[in-house]
Amino acid sequence: MTVERLLRGMGGFFVLASLLLGHYHSPHWYWFTAFVGANLFQSAFTNWCPAMTILRKLGVPDVKQCEGK
Repeated sequence: MTVERLLRGMGGFFVLASLLLGHYHSPHWYWFTAFVGANLFQSAFTNWCPAMTILRKLGVPDVKQCEGK
């Protein structure tokens, strides 16, 4: 699993989880959905995401590292 694939999976999980929490628990959870969306939007322009930095420090390989093997 690469950083890019893991990041997309995490984003999808957090969006779905916050939608479920917003529906069944409290509508305030929709703010978390908005935060995830805003983070994905800014990362499209800056090519930087805090989660990617953390995943790389944990040793998850990039696509470029996997292609070289």
